[in-house]
Amino acid sequence: MNLHEYQGRELFARHGIPVLPGQVAATAEEARDIAETMGSTVVIKAQVLVGGRGKAGGVKLASTPDEAYARARDILALTIKGLPVHKVLVAQAATITREMYVAIVLDRAKKLPLIMLSAEGGVEIEEVARTAPERITRRHIPLDGLRAYQARALFQPLLEDGPLVQQAADILLRLWAVYRDGDCSLAEINPLVVTGEGKVMALDAKVIVDDNAEYRHREWATWRDPAEESPSARKARERGLSYVKLDGDIGCVVHGPGLAMATMDLIKHYGGEPANFLDIGGSSNPEKVTAALEIITGDSRDASGASRVRAIFFNIFGGITRCDDVARGIVQSLAQNPLPVPLVIRLTGTNEAAARKILSEAGLSATTSMDEGVRDVIARGQEVTA
Repeated sequence: MNLHEYQGRELFARHGIPVLPGQVAATAEEARDIAETMGSTVVIKAQVLVGGRGKAGGVKLASTPDEAYARARDILALTIKGLPVHKVLVAQAATITREMYVAIVLDRAKKLPLIMLSAEGGVEIEEVARTAPERITRRHIPLDGLRAYQARALFQPLLEDGPLVQQAADILLRLWAVYRDGDCSLAEINPLVVTGEGKVMALDAKVIVDDNAEYRHREWATWRDPAEESPSARKARERGLSYVKLDGDIGCVVHGPGLAMATMDLIKHYGGEPANFLDIGGSSNPEKVTAALEIITGDSRDASGASRVRAIFFNIFGGITRCDDVARGIVQSLAQNPLPVPLVIRLTGTNEAAARKILSEAGLSATTSMDEGVRDVIARGQEVTA
């Protein structure tokens, strides 16, 4: 789950990371009132869960309350990368003498948290990584955690000045606490700045938390912003489905994340393009199957409103999950909601014979070969396109 900047700043403040005062406004009038209470130059920042806000006109300075009103009004009228702006953060502006980038992210290959540090702050780190990767320092955090001397050693080449190094190192240690205790997959400050008063502060906050840890964090339920979710993403979450929309035309319904990834790889191998990642979690619940099929056919649409999905592949490898239970779920789902596109089923494993009988009685068939199923669904999708 991505957090808005204002939520990330609140999380930072709880852990003692210095941030400037700021409040959220949903209207230009509220922004003006907030700016008036601050009595100084403020920055108005669009609160949308995408990057590139500055380039899109979503970050502006205002030196008076009336100017804050005008800037907030303009920003609240924006749509940035397909997301309308519903809120703005009105924060006190700072005099900046130095900008840096620092983040802790999960390195899945090494299975360790990774510190990324750069003197190129205030810009998109992806661009720095592409054009000048040598300007990014990378250090893994060992299993026993981050030590103060390690944090100081990272900032020493960048800041040199002892007091500044100490402040920055303290912030990095606190950022590590945010990442570790908050079950984050990303905790980022861009920019981390040195102010004209010689203070090191976080002027931005980007935080992504791992949904799998939600049971440990009751407050996360209040952090989620429904306005930032597509209807399909919200439906998938509410039904307990793991769903990611992609740009292809072959819909995938699979149980188990490993099989889902293998299915998408095989579709690509045979020249197709998967329309989604969708893991129903080994469920035979007809309601889950129905929801999965509705999401796939309803979410991937072109400019005319027609579904881009040309065929759907239902891939089942029954272990603890029984094939006959899944087959019943498929049959019941299709009886309630007939599909507008071809469906190919690959089914093998526990109670496979009983499952085939259930499908056969409903006029359906299933292959046991994953390769055969993938080739078949791609071919049927091409027939629909033709």
